[in-house]
Amino acid sequence: MSRSHNNEINNSTRSIYICYVICILWSYCCNLVASVSVTENQSAQRYLPNVALGDEQLKQMIKGVGAADANWRQRAKPEVTDVKTELAKLNTTYVYQNDWPANDVKLGAVTAVSLDGAGHVVIFHRVDRIWNSITFNNSHVYQERNKGPIKQNTVLGLEPETGKVLYEWGKNFFYMPHGLTIDPEENVWVTDVALHQVFKFPPRGVGGQPLLSLGTAFQPGAGKRKFCKPTAVAVLNNGDFFVADGYCNSRIVKYSKEGEQILVWGQNSFSGYSYDVSPVNFFAIPHALTLVPELELLCAADRENGRVQCFYSNNGSFHSQYHNPLIGDRLFSMAYTPSAGGQLVIVNGPTGELGISPQHYNEVHGFVMSMRTSKLISKFGPNNLEFQNPHDVAVTADGNAIYVAELNPMRIHKFVHKSLAKPMSLSVQKMNSGESETSVMTTSTSSTRHHPSGKAILVASLMLLFAGSTFVLALIMARRRKRGCLPFGTHSRRHAWEKSEGFKLGGLLDRNGFEKLDQNASDEEQEQQETTTLSQQYA
Repeated sequence: MSRSHNNEINNSTRSIYICYVICILWSYCCNLVASVSVTENQSAQRYLPNVALGDEQLKQMIKGVGAADANWRQRAKPEVTDVKTELAKLNTTYVYQNDWPANDVKLGAVTAVSLDGAGHVVIFHRVDRIWNSITFNNSHVYQERNKGPIKQNTVLGLEPETGKVLYEWGKNFFYMPHGLTIDPEENVWVTDVALHQVFKFPPRGVGGQPLLSLGTAFQPGAGKRKFCKPTAVAVLNNGDFFVADGYCNSRIVKYSKEGEQILVWGQNSFSGYSYDVSPVNFFAIPHALTLVPELELLCAADRENGRVQCFYSNNGSFHSQYHNPLIGDRLFSMAYTPSAGGQLVIVNGPTGELGISPQHYNEVHGFVMSMRTSKLISKFGPNNLEFQNPHDVAVTADGNAIYVAELNPMRIHKFVHKSLAKPMSLSVQKMNSGESETSVMTTSTSSTRHHPSGKAILVASLMLLFAGSTFVLALIMARRRKRGCLPFGTHSRRHAWEKSEGFKLGGLLDRNGFEKLDQNASDEEQEQQETTTLSQQYA
């Protein structure tokens, strides 16, 4: 009797310890979740204030002197921004044109879009070429020359109202198209990252041969006569032009109309020092260029720094920079319109952060930013949803129409200002509403699959921990009940419904206890489902 009583006391003490441990684990996990929640809502201060550098500092930057030698101004205090909430507050001022372009337009990855003097939409696409991890070697040399140039036309001119193809050219010449712009004389400037070259073609590519070629075919470099994956071109009214020499050298080069080098500035922030804030004149891939004629500025999309940097076009000195936490840390392209006092139309990109808990919340949209106030005015996207991989953007001078080139899905998008958008019939509205709901569900599922937040994973983990602990405690109690005692030292009372021969928790146990579950396999499967993959880097 005494031995039985001692066993009951030991069982009771053991059960109390188990409950105490479970409570401690539960409290710790809750605190951890709370800390992750705070982290996800923080937007680290990564940018210097919008102030120009002094002459001496500018000379240091252009000469490539490290940031440790420059006397940087004190950074502002980090601001905590609820990005998701603030994005939801932004207005939508542009309406998506679902039926544009015409259905017979077949495209590859669309890398660039521009507008000619007649308002035609001119796009550059890769047809069947895909830029992946084996396209270039570690020295940036193109590895697929054996495929030859793209055999189909890569440049298409589309009618702005219907999207029908008016003209096309550019076959049997390009290997990996990237940037395209049209100058005031209707000449077409393009870049090819596989060739490491920049080309100037006559209007509509007549004749199929370039008027001017810069760079050495298939030979990356950093000298006066070489580029390394150049990304974009911008042309002044006097014929002088700028090249964003983009993925490797991270510099901007200014040339005369004849192609003679005038000025070079910029330094790669991917190499050498790593900065808590992003200094001016440093780039992490200058990915696109646009001109602001009224202020005589050249602006560059500093892609991996998530900002726009603007410089005086006459001497390359820094003027200003534009960033907003809602855009995030990746900004692929921007275009300028003088409407409403001067605006930048911007497209960002999917997050490039690795891990299950990215620091910054990210949504992929188009944005309209006022250059006067540096504030976001509105956002836009296909059917008011998100893009997946936008790559370039163009806007009409009056700001009434926006065109977005996207890598994947491979297409060109059109948006019209809501003041000019045609009203839809009720049936079309219902159809679009159904499509939007389906798209929302698909986007939500895709987002959960590819970008699970750390908070969600922790919540799921602690729920599994709590359920498992409860199950273990229940099994212990069931064993004690089977032996005729409760864990707290009092004899159990069997109820009438427990006398049936149906399912009993105690029946799962044999005399040696229960078989330990194999946790390794289930954990491995969960990791495969929850691992966040790196977004498309090859653009």
